[in-house]
Amino acid sequence: MKIDPSQLAALSAVLQFGTFEAAAHSLRVTSSAVSQRIKALEDRIGTALVLRGSPCTGTAAGLRIAKHAEDIGLLEAQLARELALDADNGPVRLRIAVNADSLASWFIDAMAAVDGVLFDLLVDDQDHSAEWLKRGEVSAAVTASSKPVTGFDAYPLGTLDYAATASPGFMLRWFPDGVTAETAARAPCLIFNNKDNLQRQWLERNVAPGLAPPAHFLPSTQAFIDAAAAGLGWGMNPLRMVEADLRCGKLVPLIPDTTLPVPLTWQVARVMAPALAEVTRAVQKSARQYLTQNR
Repeated sequence: MKIDPSQLAALSAVLQFGTFEAAAHSLRVTSSAVSQRIKALEDRIGTALVLRGSPCTGTAAGLRIAKHAEDIGLLEAQLARELALDADNGPVRLRIAVNADSLASWFIDAMAAVDGVLFDLLVDDQDHSAEWLKRGEVSAAVTASSKPVTGFDAYPLGTLDYAATASPGFMLRWFPDGVTAETAARAPCLIFNNKDNLQRQWLERNVAPGLAPPAHFLPSTQAFIDAAAAGLGWGMNPLRMVEADLRCGKLVPLIPDTTLPVPLTWQVARVMAPALAEVTRAVQKSARQYLTQNR
């Protein structure tokens, strides 16, 4: 079934910007024109595609069709490059799932190395980002799973090493005689969100299984570091991001030499891999420079 490109563009713009007015401004048409195109597309498909609200969101069908429009733009851009054609449609949009710590530490360098792409990032835990691939809602993702999702190619990137850190004052208060199962069960820890199990993994490896200490929830990589330095709790921080704080004594490890390596993998839709080759190369280059490489 062939879909009118102007209707696809209207749907994508509404879901991207959240309102018909903003979508109309980006497409340089009237809000009425956007509304008419969406209605015509919904009539053609036979189901609602946009949930009108503030902001507007997509139904399952709407999100799937918008993803299809994104893929078409990427493939057309690839064809233009291969045939040395003039590309006058502007940058293409690419939706990627990436974990917050990668975004805060090394992934932006990869984004900056790619021209002609507008990134639409969906931030999720590395253990769960593969679910976005399975649902077909992103074209690529940084995952903690080395097993490729069906229809995707997987490229190992290296490991993001984490260290359990806290402030010196926190250590004196909660761990004056060292980290034990008893003290670790009482000392507050920092958790990114309900998907974050790094603290539990570290405790199981280095202290004892089954511990459930009281926790602060802080969904921000930088706030995680700041909170640890302020003595709010202990948390798993990317080692490279806290090296300076460890050297100057602002932070200290709970137990020396107990880093937790988290292997990361870049997964990209096989059908889209040629169109995303430049992005993949940029991701691999940035990862080699920042992540620990397996020898």
